[in-house]
Amino acid sequence: MAETPVVELPPAGARGAGAREPSGGSGVLEAEARPDTPEIPAAPLRSLIGYLAEHRRVLVVIVVMSLAGAGLTLLQPLLIQRIISSVGGSGSLSTAASWLVAAVLGAAVAGAIQQFLLERTAEGVVLSARRRLVSHLLRLPIAVYDTRRAGDLVSRVGSDTTMVRTALTGGLVDALGGGVVFLGSLVAMVFIDPVLLGITLAVVAVAAASVIVVSGRIQRLTRSAQDAVGRLASGVERGVSGVRTIRAAGATEREIDRVGAEATSAYDFGVRVARIGALLWPISGLAVQGSFLAVLGLGGYRVAAGVLSVADLVQFVLYLFMMLMPLGQFFGAVTTVRAALGALARIDEILAVPAEQDHEPADRRSAPPAAVRSGGVEITFTGVDFRYQADRSVLREVSFTVPRGSTTAVVGPSGAGKSTLLALVERFYDPTAGSIRMDGVDLRALPRSVVRSRIGYVEQDAPVLAGTIRDNLVLAAPAADDVRCREVLAAVDLLARVEEYPDGLDAVLGDDGAGLSGGERQRLAIARALITEAPLLLLDEPTASLDSRTEQALTAAIASVASRRTVLIVAHRLATVIHADRIVVLDRGRVAAIGTHTELLDSNDLYRQLAQHQLLA
Repeated sequence: MAETPVVELPPAGARGAGAREPSGGSGVLEAEARPDTPEIPAAPLRSLIGYLAEHRRVLVVIVVMSLAGAGLTLLQPLLIQRIISSVGGSGSLSTAASWLVAAVLGAAVAGAIQQFLLERTAEGVVLSARRRLVSHLLRLPIAVYDTRRAGDLVSRVGSDTTMVRTALTGGLVDALGGGVVFLGSLVAMVFIDPVLLGITLAVVAVAAASVIVVSGRIQRLTRSAQDAVGRLASGVERGVSGVRTIRAAGATEREIDRVGAEATSAYDFGVRVARIGALLWPISGLAVQGSFLAVLGLGGYRVAAGVLSVADLVQFVLYLFMMLMPLGQFFGAVTTVRAALGALARIDEILAVPAEQDHEPADRRSAPPAAVRSGGVEITFTGVDFRYQADRSVLREVSFTVPRGSTTAVVGPSGAGKSTLLALVERFYDPTAGSIRMDGVDLRALPRSVVRSRIGYVEQDAPVLAGTIRDNLVLAAPAADDVRCREVLAAVDLLARVEEYPDGLDAVLGDDGAGLSGGERQRLAIARALITEAPLLLLDEPTASLDSRTEQALTAAIASVASRRTVLIVAHRLATVIHADRIVVLDRGRVAAIGTHTELLDSNDLYRQLAQHQLLA
């Protein structure tokens, strides 16, 4: 079987807010993006077009409305020219005026419809981008979360997707209709006076070239600005989630300065974007003023010379303004699209990370899924090695068996790799070498969904999600009724506490289970694992936050279910596991000894030392 690639992690950096060091003391450190890090190329325009494709039908209507408005706008100077001519006696003044009013009103109605559909489509594009990004974020391999800050990931869902919206509302579709007005005006101006048109185009060409050059800089700076916003969001998330720790340590002012520095960085990049963007306005203004002055000066001379009539000059000036107006839209569209592509690059960067696959490639599925038997499952570790980083092994040649229906404990010093064993069974990671088998079948031959459906897992930090108590309990067992919920709550000695809430099971908890004590949160997490009736229970320090009375009650509850399940429990407090069927002692990633509590006291110095320190020898 091919060796699993090492989970490569970046060199030392700041750890993400709320991120835990993977068990075994692996010291997974965070890659904190900095302004001087290599730039990731901005997203190509086809990436933006991909988001627009699903709204193509509405976009067709928007384009039709834009073209209709452009056509009616182009008709107006011609009608004005006829009105001026009719004053001299040729043509019907009332008819031309009626057509002019109709053209103005028609253009306004088409513009209103276009704007509404455009705004709605822009919101639809943002919705699609956010759904796609969130769906992908929640399917990323666990190793990705070890190296990225939560706040930065959240900012991609929020501010970056919003910038994609500006690509539409900022003039992308308007620029299409404006292009029609621009070309139509050019054609009309050719027939009126080619000489005046040549002077106009010379000024416009210089302005357009300048805008294109400047906008490329805006795209790069926008990407850097959004990275800075991501770091700011990470800093705020770190401060809010750890506010108690920060305040208790007297570090409030330092943390404010730290987040303030990130805010200043975001400000600096924003100012640089604004500085470059500010160059576009004088360029646009110079194009308008230069063209207008040239046309008035040369056009007035040609009228005086009898080459051009006053009505034609007025018509030419109106077409000039109509040509310059979409030119401004074009400048705006280039700027907003460039900025959106800078933000879109950050979205595409995450979408390019391969999601965790439920099914492995065909050559890894060497055996059919094992059937679940009564009394739990058997787990076998055979020569398991694992590395978070290429230069440091967390587990080395780990081999032992967890018999079906037994309770097996894993103990050892901090950093020995205990919790990593559970993470490997959950398939958050795969072994670098060796294999882990469930009832004789390599876990890598089973879909992750099958593996996890057979496991009740309680993490070391016992996280509780924001929402109701019921939401937390039935997270992995949505069909569980109130009777079952109360049974598991009673089993972990939490039912009386829940009944203190007026809403009972429907009581709302805050972020990270705010409203419950640390021990209560841990018991709720254990109840969430018990309610699944999974044949395998993985318990990572399940009694770490419990008092001695509750610890005894919970230990008894675990023992009561162990007869019909397999239990693999990691513990620092040996009192929790002295009655386990077998205890595995890990030391520096290796199995140092296996036996019962009594056997290990007699045969293993490390276990004896651990027991003596906890007054259990």
